[in-house]
Amino acid sequence: MKYVEVIVKAESAGTILEIAQKHKILDFRLGIVGEDGKQAARMLVTDNAIQSVLDDLQVIHGSHPSPVIVVLPVETSLPEPSDHVRKEEDSATATRESLYEEIEKNTQLNLNFVILILLSTCVGTVGLIEDDVTIVIGAMVIAPLLGPNLAFGLGAALGDSELMRKAALSGTVGIILAIILSFVISVFWPSDISSLELTARTKVGMDSIILALASGAAAALSLTTGLSNILVGVMVAVALLPPAATIGIMLGQGNISLAIAAGLLLSVNIVCINMASKIVFFLKGIHPRTWLKKKKAKHSMVVFIFGWLLTLIVLVILIYARRSLA
Repeated sequence: MKYVEVIVKAESAGTILEIAQKHKILDFRLGIVGEDGKQAARMLVTDNAIQSVLDDLQVIHGSHPSPVIVVLPVETSLPEPSDHVRKEEDSATATRESLYEEIEKNTQLNLNFVILILLSTCVGTVGLIEDDVTIVIGAMVIAPLLGPNLAFGLGAALGDSELMRKAALSGTVGIILAIILSFVISVFWPSDISSLELTARTKVGMDSIILALASGAAAALSLTTGLSNILVGVMVAVALLPPAATIGIMLGQGNISLAIAAGLLLSVNIVCINMASKIVFFLKGIHPRTWLKKKKAKHSMVVFIFGWLLTLIVLVILIYARRSLA
């Protein structure tokens, strides 16, 4: 359930009331008209209706100067909602705006992002070399590489090329930094590359593809349903940092073959996360508000899903070709 407050010119009160009646919201109240001629309209909206309400309110947002729309979560309400309302709440999807705000933060290529990449790479590289699964899991959790991939999927769903550009840039920079730093550490820290944690990141097959697809879908689904705590499990299940660090370590040790194998695993994870997240965003109805943008987003979704699928097929061919040559 959400608490929505709209502050606009008083003449828009009738339009807001019509929107409230159209969506059969739980409660609607109008405040007094202020000296500036503006009025506050307050309403309680179920989670399953919030996106439609916000879309309709955008009409007012575009036709009147300086409107304000505030959406706040409702932790508790009395009397308690009916079983019917609770059932609708459980199946609700997060709003497009809240999703965008949540995911867009993970595409910011700033000092914090770079520091987290460097720290997680140091931790992950040590864990891989020392064959310590606990350390490797710690690196998986703190590495901010999953966010840009989910943001790229959301950008395709919304037809937002700027979000996709930012996500691609931050994700690429993060992976390159991880490979370079792990390479440097490996050069100055010669070690045995036969540890179980390292060799596990040089093995890729159909199980890796299924795991990455399922994890990518789970990540997108957790965001659309507001259960972002599931993302921690996804970060561990289909981590991007360990294979990236493995590439650097193997290159530092001069083992090009195993570096290529780790690169295949990293590529499979990236492709599957992006493809699965795009499909989930599409199925959950995450799309732009206007018809023109919807058409553009639908086109970009089809293009990118087909592109990722084609890339995955190529990777599968490479995986089996490499096995046949081994």
